[in-house]
Amino acid sequence: MRTTRMTPAQARRTRRAVLQAVVDAGSRCAGLNADAWFRADDETADGWQPRRDSAIRLCTGCPVRAACEELALRNGDGEHDADELVRAGLTGPELAAVRDHQADRLAVAADLDRDTEGRRLDELTVKLRFAATKNPDKSAGAVRTVAASQAAQNAEVRNLAGQVREIRTTRRARAGWEVAA
Repeated sequence: MRTTRMTPAQARRTRRAVLQAVVDAGSRCAGLNADAWFRADDETADGWQPRRDSAIRLCTGCPVRAACEELALRNGDGEHDADELVRAGLTGPELAAVRDHQADRLAVAADLDRDTEGRRLDELTVKLRFAATKNPDKSAGAVRTVAASQAAQNAEVRNLAGQVREIRTTRRARAGWEVAA
């Protein structure tokens, strides 16, 4: 899956499942030891400082930093009085301050994340994006031809797009839209 940059405004409008898929697919820290972003229980401030700074530097140029930050805020990561983690290039106290400042917006986002229909829409959108971008040549085995793989991929994309369209149309009609945009 090709990773694209996500702006903070886009991240704020995106549901949790999609944010997580974006972070999983495109973070610079993928595959690295997760302990690098957390202060050890017995670690001194002097020991944590260079590791924290290194984690912040790695996050700085990450294409999915905004999505990671939004997830951290929605998860409630970070404490005002505990410098024990780095997430999206922010320390725990920095995350707590941003979370306090954006509490109303985050409450609305959390409500939308709990929306079962919306969650299903997000899951289908992620599957559709994956299905539309995979290479049918690589999925063709010895028995299946490339043409058969392409036909199967096209059918999968049409099916997923139809399910997405159905949910969106239903939601728009329920919201009072006469014509789906």
